[in-house]
Amino acid sequence: MNIAVLIPSLEPNETLVTLVHTLKDQGIKHMVVIDDGSSTAAQPLFDRCAALGCIVVHHKTNQGKGEAIRTGLRTAMAHFPSLSGVVTADGDGQHTIEDILRVAAETEQHPDGIVMGTRDFSAENIPMRSWFGNRFSSLFFRLSSGISCPDTQTGLRGIPSALFDFALSIPGSRYEYEMNFLFTAAQKKIPLQFIPIQTVYEDGNQTSHFRPIRDSARIYAMPLRFVAASLSSFVVDILLFALFSHLLPSRTARAILTATIAARVISGIFNFTLNRNWSFASTTDNWKAQGMRYLVLFICQMLASGGLVSVLSFLPLPLTVIKILVDTFLFCISYFIQQNWVFRK
Repeated sequence: MNIAVLIPSLEPNETLVTLVHTLKDQGIKHMVVIDDGSSTAAQPLFDRCAALGCIVVHHKTNQGKGEAIRTGLRTAMAHFPSLSGVVTADGDGQHTIEDILRVAAETEQHPDGIVMGTRDFSAENIPMRSWFGNRFSSLFFRLSSGISCPDTQTGLRGIPSALFDFALSIPGSRYEYEMNFLFTAAQKKIPLQFIPIQTVYEDGNQTSHFRPIRDSARIYAMPLRFVAASLSSFVVDILLFALFSHLLPSRTARAILTATIAARVISGIFNFTLNRNWSFASTTDNWKAQGMRYLVLFICQMLASGGLVSVLSFLPLPLTVIKILVDTFLFCISYFIQQNWVFRK
């Protein structure tokens, strides 16, 4: 089997050495362990891996899983130039030897696609944060890309040699790298092969270095920027309405309508500019074409808001509450429409 196994590692325990030793016994000749800035106390474990014939690369400081994978891939390409592919695996015991070997074998069988070892999250022993995080990210990925992926967060992935340059080009230095990898693969229509694997969580996944708030913010940077842009546009809309209402000589229906339209048009232009240049960073396409698509969505969303509020007005709720619920729903739908149509790449 002409596959190299890449194992990013941060503050490992004895499990890492056991993994390397067992993989060697099972015939895996090429292995690269990436020490992503571990402490001095962990260095004897890396030395033992090197003694087993494994290539060990050290980062002086912690640079993140994405950077560790790129380092491992560059190292494998330099030392084993005729590889059929690589498999990335975690060194904390979450991936069994059998599953790593299966993914490696499938990677050789699919030289043009990506092989993913996917876990079953319906079991009873799944930690709640892992269950929720995976379900949410899988739903988000499906709505964003149109592709169903049962486990977007799996670290067990097979990358054929034809996609080495692609893997090195993916942005992101930490956990966001893995999600960016999937999104870019979906955009480029690279085939994804899903291989069911065992679901293993040692000690409730306490060894994970995933930081829920900081790393989630990196993974979902685009929708968070979209939320920030929308809130900013809302503030601009309110402030402009207050200004125009103050400048207009009366409080007639005509004056209020004029203030509303003027404020909404300017805040809409502001929101379009923010989303194009910041939220979705989609400045390569013609801004006029994007502007027309945005205008169509803007009008449709406004009409849908009024129509749905009218349809749901029979509910025993204040109209303001109904409008908040409707607009929140339309806001979520608007994100995916803007990502996949208005500012599509």
